[in-house]
Order: sequence, then C-alpha cells, then structure tokens
Amino acid sequence: SFSLTTFSPSGKLVQIEYALSAVSQGATSLGIKAVNGVVVATDKKLPSPLIDSSTVEKVALLTKSIGCVYSGMGPDFRVLVKKGRKVAQTYYRTYGEEMPVAQLVRELASVMQEF
Repeated sequence: SFSLTTFSPSGKLVQIEYALSAVSQGATSLGIKAVNGVVVATDKKLPSPLIDSSTVEKVALLTKSIGCVYSGMGPDFRVLVKKGRKVAQTYYRTYGEEMPVAQLVRELASVMQEF
C-alpha cells in the first residue's frame, strides 16, 4: 500500500504524481464573495458525449447556507458531499445550530488527506 511518503524505485512520490495529474485534468471553478452573498461558477466538461449533462452536478449544498463545488474527480466529490452532510447534520443535532464553516472545512480536508 502506498502512502504520501512512499517513494517509487525511481525516487518519485507516486501519490503526488497521481494527484498532480488529476489536478491538471480538472475543470476551472471560481467563487466570488460579495457583500450580500456568493457567486460560484464552474466549467462542466463531460468526458464523453454519451454522458447526459443533466445527470452531472458540480455544485452541491451541504447545509442550507454552506455549499461546495468540485473541479476534479466526481467520485471524490460524492464522498466529500456525503461526509460533509453527515458531519454537519450530526453537529446540528448535537448543538442545535449550524456547524461553523471553518470546522466543516477541517473535517472534509482530513478526509481528503487520508486518500
């Protein structure tokens, strides 16, 4: 099994090479913060003309006031959305208020660090 610190026989960090390759294949996403809200935009590139564009979602709500957008791998996004919604709901049921954004970001970042 590879971790972030496992070197290949040629001396490269293989997982880092894979991550950089995945990033280079991603679409552009942009968020603009305004006084009264946020605008989020992303490019919806489909890998195949056989894919129905209405079935691909690149923006999702985690709570009624927190959303996310992805630029990379769809399966990673689905894992993060599921985890984010679950963590936010658990927090809400425990404390009776919405989870702070910074705390939710830390939770989701720790999930991505595992992979």
